[in-house]
Amino acid sequence: MEKNNRYSIIVPTYNERLNIALIVYLIFKHLQDVEFEIIVVDDGSPDGTQEVVKQLQKVYGEDRILLRPRAKKLGLGTAYIHGLKHASGNFVVIMDADLSHHPKYLPSFIKKQLETGASIVTGTRYVKGGGVHGWNLMRKLTSRGANVLAQTLLWPGVSDLTGSFRLYKKSVLEDIISSVVSKGYVFQMEMIVRASRKGYQIEEVPITFVDRVFGSSKLGGSEIVEYLKGLAYLLVTT
Repeated sequence: MEKNNRYSIIVPTYNERLNIALIVYLIFKHLQDVEFEIIVVDDGSPDGTQEVVKQLQKVYGEDRILLRPRAKKLGLGTAYIHGLKHASGNFVVIMDADLSHHPKYLPSFIKKQLETGASIVTGTRYVKGGGVHGWNLMRKLTSRGANVLAQTLLWPGVSDLTGSFRLYKKSVLEDIISSVVSKGYVFQMEMIVRASRKGYQIEEVPITFVDRVFGSSKLGGSEIVEYLKGLAYLLVTT
């Protein structure tokens, strides 16, 4: 690995008390030869997530695990913006805390970036070697349909628009995030479409997305409506 590179891993949390210790352990396990920090952005979880993170800080050090909480649930997009303010790395990883994004893929993201010089490396479920585990047929069809619809209308050159497991050059993330207006789940799609329109090099790594182990999914009907609104917005503005 490049010795001068430092990776800031932003992990937004809300009621992830049962998952956060395991995800942290796995990140440390799979990135033993990499300089990194984990930035936990917790949106006022009532389940004690922050208390678990404070215990993890005692084990791994406050310089390796940064707890940067917010008072209440303010959305995924603004969580990344908040975390980015505290990132000291020249690369930023964004990933979910619910174990749907396995840290075992992080070395592949880093390797792909080093080999290609890409501005963004994104995990994809929709190429050979990628997939989804634990979803029912309706959820699979909804996700696949959302991606096909976006591919058809927006032509971003990326196979998985709605995924949220990505590695960015920090400067690129700062540039893109400043022009993004969407919140919630549309945020991911707008980020990658804006990046594509700006001409940034985007590479993909196949991943298997695993449905959350503990807790309940935060995707509901309102998010699907927001997705369709966001798709229409991007069709007009990009």
